[in-house]
Amino acid sequence: MKIVIAGAGEVGSHLAELLSNEADQDVTIIDADNSRLTPLEEKNVMTFNGNPTSIATLKDGAGVDRADLFIAVTPYETDNIVACTLAKRMGAKKTVARVDNYEYIAPENDSFFRELGVTQRIYPEYHAAQDILMALRYPWTRNIFEIHNGEIVIVGVKIRENAENIVNKSLIEVGRNADRSFHISAIKRDNQTIIPNGRDEILAEDIIYISTTADKVDSLVKLCGKESPHIENVIIMGGNKIAVQVANADKFKEFNIKIIEKDYERSQKLAELCPNCEIIHGNGRDLDLLEAEGIEESDAFIALSNNSEANILACITAKNYGVLKTIAEVENVQFINEADYLNIGNVINKRLIASSRIYQLLLDTDVESEKCMSLADAEIAEIVVKENAKITRSLVKDLKISNEITIAGLIRNNQGIPVTGNTQILPGDSVVVFYLNGAMNKVVKLFS
Repeated sequence: MKIVIAGAGEVGSHLAELLSNEADQDVTIIDADNSRLTPLEEKNVMTFNGNPTSIATLKDGAGVDRADLFIAVTPYETDNIVACTLAKRMGAKKTVARVDNYEYIAPENDSFFRELGVTQRIYPEYHAAQDILMALRYPWTRNIFEIHNGEIVIVGVKIRENAENIVNKSLIEVGRNADRSFHISAIKRDNQTIIPNGRDEILAEDIIYISTTADKVDSLVKLCGKESPHIENVIIMGGNKIAVQVANADKFKEFNIKIIEKDYERSQKLAELCPNCEIIHGNGRDLDLLEAEGIEESDAFIALSNNSEANILACITAKNYGVLKTIAEVENVQFINEADYLNIGNVINKRLIASSRIYQLLLDTDVESEKCMSLADAEIAEIVVKENAKITRSLVKDLKISNEITIAGLIRNNQGIPVTGNTQILPGDSVVVFYLNGAMNKVVKLFS
């Protein structure tokens, strides 16, 4: 597959590195700034120094006319749309543009953008806000994702010693002593994500990823030794685009939100953009200010400044004040494992959010939707099973599935169903799959 990426910023570079690890991927990345391209040349990625909106660059330099997928993720929304329009007219089969406007991703505008030549749009800040909402609704989780309109739910939970039902027990023992309404699909231990088998044990300090149906999510609270506090009062440090999306989404109206912004002009603008929130001009790391604004009475603290380290430290501070739920935007992927180790709560990473949605387009299957686990080394995909696919040829327990892949659940007739070894997957099923980065081709083969 030939893939061309316009923009060697954080999202484009991260995506190019991921794709360079896959076999049979011909990846070219374009950027006007040659200094951004140099590090990628050492990672088996073809680079081209040029303007992504130049016809000559796209056609003669990057060979867009032969591209199966063209991805525009420059910092400039207009450039991304123009580049996709040009690429599509030149012959690219699919195009993806990163946008910064909620109106552009509204479903009613799909046909308009397809006519322009933009197959799909991604707005990372919007998706990040939706992830924050889920974290506030389920504060006992580290990650939670709804698949297929919530028919299958993926829950990430940090396990402590008090989780006596599962800690120091193998997956076989856990399954024997509990109902079969959930599937432990992955374990994150230290800096490694494990796709477990029945003999693997769950240890204290593991983060486990459990797939279940929507009606069974609450039953996992006790299983995992957790409590589920009610979230009402929320403080946000930093008034960026994610904060604005959080403040204005209808689903967030149930929360009382304060936004602390240290830039005076931005705080004045926020008062216009977020009329339902209280806007405070000040430094969210100022302890006196936090105390004055009621940090001790707050249920959740969300750190969204442009500095990953500051966000991590601010969440640690909030934890010390007794805040139940903390969420940090961590844009440095290498800091995500450290953030988990420090127990700051949930981590939001726009780079992973954007790349996960683009990455899904590479699966050579009919796909409904996809979520990213907010991990640096694993993905979750929902894939529609085709007639005669290999995965339909026997029961799950008899399938020869790579240890880098696990089947977490399926949707049949729009109803979520847990998967066991005795499950028979049928054509037309939507199957939820966990796979480690680098295993995408193995997933494609399983469903082909």
